Amino acid sequence: MSTPGVLEMASYKRGQIPIKSVQQEITDALESGVVVSLPNLDFPLSAEESALLDPRILSTSKNVSYAPATGKVAGTSCIDKEKKRLQEVMGRFARTARDLVGVLVPIYKEKLEVMRTSLRPVEVAGRAISWRQDDTRLHVDAFPSQPTGGDRILRIFCNVNPSGKPRVWRLGEPFEDVARRFVPKIPQPFPGSALLKYALRLTKTMGTEYDHIMLRLHDAMKSDEAYQRSMETEPVEFKPGTTWICFSDSVSHAALSGQHQLEQTIFVPVDAMWDTKKSPLKILERLKNRDLD
Repeated sequence: MSTPGVLEMASYKRGQIPIKSVQQEITDALESGVVVSLPNLDFPLSAEESALLDPRILSTSKNVSYAPATGKVAGTSCIDKEKKRLQEVMGRFARTARDLVGVLVPIYKEKLEVMRTSLRPVEVAGRAISWRQDDTRLHVDAFPSQPTGGDRILRIFCNVNPSGKPRVWRLGEPFEDVARRFVPKIPQPFPGSALLKYALRLTKTMGTEYDHIMLRLHDAMKSDEAYQRSMETEPVEFKPGTTWICFSDSVSHAALSGQHQLEQTIFVPVDAMWDTKKSPLKILERLKNRDLD
């Protein structure tokens, strides 16, 4: 491990199937809140595909999104052949990311759910946005419109920057330390609030108390200026051609700078994990001394 919080697998090449001991090492690292970095695993793009790496392709969002289940692309101004090319790139990345997880962590393969794919062509640093949307602040992931009910959020990232610019992250403290710091201050959800949000179609599924806590935790971390200043850590650089993976619901992370990144979100049920006790759900239930469903 060359950097605290990062397991670098420099020897891994595309198409390899790691031996069982390496698969177990990767599984243990991910479930323990470590980022697994594959510095020699790129996502090749043709010249025509590379032309899409331009902020001009965006409509109103900070990223283009792709739904693997439907093939729908959103958040882009591209039309006709260019939109189809963008759809093909993102669909290929979704399949590549899914297959990679199946190879590296085969115990997840049969239970994972492939969710949204994103392309982020805008520079992270210097954007004028609210603190809640500011990914340069340390946070753990929770999705307001997509409750997980405790399922893990596994994310696969790839830096496809064509000009050699790294993606720079900062990593924070372990999840349980974050939870012990902020969760005691989080109020109980208002009775019936999850049902109301679902009825109003503000959420795609019915949220649980776990989802309530995770959203409040995300916001509490980002809004606490003193906390953000106190967590100054050495930046981690992911160079172009690097793929990295983490459970972003437990890894405290911030994206400080970088442009042009593909990312894939995958939901993994807690019961698919090697060690369920390391999941945020089980950690929060232990701290609360009750179920959070």
